[in-house]
Amino acid sequence: MKNVAVIGAGTMGNGIAHTFAQFGYTVSLIDISQDSLDKAVNTITKNLDRLVAKERLTEAQKVETLANLTTYTKLEDGVKTADLVVEAATENIDIKLSIFKTLDEVCPPNTILASNTSSISITKIGSVTKRPAQVIGMHFMNPVPIMKLVEIIRGYATSDEVTNTIMEASKSLNKVPVEVNDYPGFIANRILMPMINEAIYSLYEGVAGVEEIDTVMKLGMAHPMGPLQLADFIGLDVCLSILNVLKDGFGNPKYAPCPLLVNMVTAGKMGVKSGEGFYDHTHGTKELIVAANFK
Repeated sequence: MKNVAVIGAGTMGNGIAHTFAQFGYTVSLIDISQDSLDKAVNTITKNLDRLVAKERLTEAQKVETLANLTTYTKLEDGVKTADLVVEAATENIDIKLSIFKTLDEVCPPNTILASNTSSISITKIGSVTKRPAQVIGMHFMNPVPIMKLVEIIRGYATSDEVTNTIMEASKSLNKVPVEVNDYPGFIANRILMPMINEAIYSLYEGVAGVEEIDTVMKLGMAHPMGPLQLADFIGLDVCLSILNVLKDGFGNPKYAPCPLLVNMVTAGKMGVKSGEGFYDHTHGTKELIVAANFK
């Protein structure tokens, strides 16, 4: 397996493309927006420069990584020789189902179709294809080039062969794959999102302020980033979406998102991506948060 197509040139998509390209795969990065693709290549170049400056990568390896990467605005062109497709589009079930229906039609019969979804059912995604045994979850953590974990999510029909192939592919990226079964939120977000939600409730109910809540979790529980700062980094809209998937999937009110989170997303306060969330990110904070992960 050498040819990989990545769908979506956003934060996760460009990180996934960067990582596969850095480890010798031929990568097609696909997005409907040429501007998004240009920004993604620029981001990948900057991140590679950062690694070269820290002597974690040579200049020759940087050049080779970029040479492994090609961008496309037409999905059919980018996936026609793919052994593996990793979808990293918006966390919206209708968009994902539409993408996978199309992929099933245009990809070679042997192509494995993976989703980087953080919470949406792999079984449901696989059900819209004629190859559910070849559909799997490959949930990378942000920032992808740095974070070691990859959640490998088996849909109900995912085959052992495909699971083993993706586990080995993840190891080839110097990642640590962890196999989990397909239930709402998988493992990472089933545990993380209720914690973030509880932190937001604590703020909403006036128990403590933003910095106080984050300081308690950083210094008391040795978390590298407080839950409210992390929520800003993930995207408050993404947190809300995952909590709704958990609430709907389990039918349990304990996963209901805090009204403060709902109001903030409704008001367009998404965190780092919008410049404002629980923190103000309009004065270079976004760059500082991202850069901190490459130290």
